[in-house]
Amino acid sequence: MKILVVCQHYYPEPFRITDICEELVRKGHDVSVITGLPNYPMGELYAGYEAGKKRRENINGVDVHRCFTIPRKTGVIRRVLNYFSFAMSSARYVKKLDSDYDVVFVNQLSPVMMANAGVKYKKKHGTRLVLYCLDLWPESLTVGGIKKGSAVYKIFHKISCKIYRSADRLLITSKSFAKYFAEEFGINGVEYLPQYAEAIFDPETCKKEENGYVDLMFAGNVGTAQSVDTIIRAAKLTEDIPNLRWHIVGDGSELKNCMAMAEELSARSVVFHGRHPIEEMPKLYAMADAMLVTMQKNPIVSLTLPGKVQTYMAAGKPIIGAIDGETAIVIDEAKCGYCVPAEDCTSLADAVRGFVSSDMDHYGENSLRYYENNFTRNGFFDELTKQLN
Repeated sequence: MKILVVCQHYYPEPFRITDICEELVRKGHDVSVITGLPNYPMGELYAGYEAGKKRRENINGVDVHRCFTIPRKTGVIRRVLNYFSFAMSSARYVKKLDSDYDVVFVNQLSPVMMANAGVKYKKKHGTRLVLYCLDLWPESLTVGGIKKGSAVYKIFHKISCKIYRSADRLLITSKSFAKYFAEEFGINGVEYLPQYAEAIFDPETCKKEENGYVDLMFAGNVGTAQSVDTIIRAAKLTEDIPNLRWHIVGDGSELKNCMAMAEELSARSVVFHGRHPIEEMPKLYAMADAMLVTMQKNPIVSLTLPGKVQTYMAAGKPIIGAIDGETAIVIDEAKCGYCVPAEDCTSLADAVRGFVSSDMDHYGENSLRYYENNFTRNGFFDELTKQLN
């Protein structure tokens, strides 16, 4: 197949879409990507992409075209400019493309408008459009403080409805999304395609060597939605546990605030490692006895299943969560650790106490087994290829 992929984020930004595209190329497909200028998560343009540089690249067999994008930096105004600059420039770019693509694949993160180019191409050439939904819109706006029923929310609801209804096939990363699409937009018949872990994450590579410590690790974006402050508060509550350490690996809009909180609380067991390229993550995972997943207490956020859950499981790691909804269900079904309500630092501290005195290896084995039964990489690509066909 000749596949046109649309996603605002791509390598060197840390998103799984890069692995998806490169694997499709390895399977014999011709893949072209329309993406933005790399600036996530810190909002600053990556070095080497300034002043129109590297607008066209071929990365491991994938043809990549980068459309004009205003870096997100900080603040609501810059975020809005970031969203709409890519949506508009990519929609203009697809007008130049020929009609020789067999299918359009939109990897829809936030914002939903990143799908505009795919919709425009479909309308012009009649090409089928497959949309893979990782973030629900307009509901994701509520995480940033936009209220339901507000003028802004209503505008984005209309935009979201139009985009989702334009898809010939809608794929979802969480089973809970199906009810949302049916009730909110009257869209039925969506297909469940959960995320997977990159091949570099495996139990042997990520296995921890005994070092006399119990090490817990959060890995990923440190933003508002991730509620990493819950981890820091729980760390302070567990200072009496000898040799317990809490590791925060990642970067994001809330990192400085979290570091300031740790210093203010004198939470000395918290260690910040910053952001690392994906190639280095297995070595960092190998430092951990268990992995942490936390999110805001929000009814819509709780519908999502963060991709880090699959990565944690593929590495054979126990999981300790302070998160509601779909992720709590998965952790319970897998019997791979502990899960408490979102933003409940006291319960998270209690869960860690239980974990420290438990059979840690048992949870890790359950985690890997659940991954192999539900989230494998091969299973993902078999189903994706079927849907694209």
